Amino acid sequence: MSRSYRHTPIIGNCGHSDKPGKAKANRKLRVAERSVLAAALSTDCDNFYGLLMPTVFDVSNVWEFPKDGKHYMKRHKEDWCRKYMRK
Repeated sequence: MSRSYRHTPIIGNCGHSDKPGKAKANRKLRVAERSVLAAALSTDCDNFYGLLMPTVFDVSNVWEFPKDGKHYMKRHKEDWCRKYMRK
């Protein structure tokens, strides 16, 4: 595997993965959901149909994630692009 390379010349900008940002956002979402459910249970609400649960976009901002999208390298066969095409 020492000579493996990417076959599709699409690489990420400014970071390797969005995984840490997504994990942090989902932790914030679970905390917000627990607090909404605790508040609803403390009021002895019989039906939960009118209850608005938060979404991921309510508790986090996708602009703060580590990776900033992807881009296509047009000249991926040239020498200066070989280091980016390695896995």
